[in-house]
Amino acid sequence: MTALDRGAASGPPSPAAPRTTVPSRPAPAGEPAPRPLTLIRVGDVLAVAGALAAALATTTLLWTQLSPFSGLLGYVVVTWCLFVAYYAVLVSIDENRPTMRDRVSAVVVHSLAALVLAALFWVILYTFFKAWPAIKHLNFYTQDLHLTGPQDPLTKGGVLHAIVGTLIEVGIALAVAVPLGLLAAVYLHEVPGRLARLVRTVVQAMTAMPDILAGLFIFATLILIFGLQLSGLAAGCALAVTILPIVCRAADVVLRLVPGGLVEASYALGAGQWRTVRFVTLPTARSGLATAVILGAARAIGETSPPLLTAGFTAYTNVNPVSSPMMSLPLLSYTEVQSPIPAEIARGFGSAAVLLVLVLLLFAVVRMIGGRGPGQLTARQQRRRAARSRRDMVGYARRAAAAAAAPDYQGSGP
Repeated sequence: MTALDRGAASGPPSPAAPRTTVPSRPAPAGEPAPRPLTLIRVGDVLAVAGALAAALATTTLLWTQLSPFSGLLGYVVVTWCLFVAYYAVLVSIDENRPTMRDRVSAVVVHSLAALVLAALFWVILYTFFKAWPAIKHLNFYTQDLHLTGPQDPLTKGGVLHAIVGTLIEVGIALAVAVPLGLLAAVYLHEVPGRLARLVRTVVQAMTAMPDILAGLFIFATLILIFGLQLSGLAAGCALAVTILPIVCRAADVVLRLVPGGLVEASYALGAGQWRTVRFVTLPTARSGLATAVILGAARAIGETSPPLLTAGFTAYTNVNPVSSPMMSLPLLSYTEVQSPIPAEIARGFGSAAVLLVLVLLLFAVVRMIGGRGPGQLTARQQRRRAARSRRDMVGYARRAAAAAAAPDYQGSGP
């Protein structure tokens, strides 16, 4: 049999086997697509508006027709409660229970935040509204009250003495309390033990101490025992005692938030404990430490009882913190608003407005100094680092040139 006969007998060649493929499986028609619960839609806005309108209408009907209720505060509280209840009913019509709970909780949280912001803006606007007759005059910032009587107009006299006294007293308090508070926080964080637990307990107890006790302590020690006069130094020491536990406790909490991996990496590179604290822990927690300083300054700048006991009351501008009484803005505002004379009341609210501005300026300065994140450099620091890098490159080039010009003594033996 020839090869052709053998090929004919074997029949035609079999086709190649098909490749195995997996067919696409469409998603079941009944499975709902996931939807984020926090998505704000037009229906949510309409539900909020409808619930608010229904709550206002119901409360108005209760207050005017169906009940003997009266008062603005009760009206607002009842309206808010009815608004939450109506909103929950409207959301439950179209949404499931988890979504309804999420929407209601979001509305409650946002409404409370709006209430806090509204109260804050109301206080600020009311203060500046009552202070406008006084703060619109330039003499209010450039004169004191030693030549001003209660019946004098607002074009005469000012709060210069109180501004100077407040800045001096707060500066002394921060100069004393901030280094001690930060050092105590570093000690509590880096040196655990029985003494550290005792110090932490004392700091926590001092946080709730009434401010007048700090003033009485300084009055009994520096003034009665050591014979110091009523002065800005005594008031600054009293304010330092007041804010020291606040700065220490806030800084201690911030230092605990520093990642342990950074500290361990510093130790692994051979750095000691205090070098690690200086170059790793404190720079990483810079923003939080600035917040601790802000909290202490806010507490010190608004205190009234410690300066009243230790600095006294005066209408003259005193820039010497170790002698003679010294005035402060909170104390001046407290005393002026108690007067029945409209000009005196306007000066008191003007003092409060100036105090608010000083607090905002202080917060801005402290945030600019310590508000940068870890590793962030200022423009001046970046220029200094670039100049140092250029000097290093020049030094490297000189050493490389010297090494290339030096003769090679390898293999020069006999």
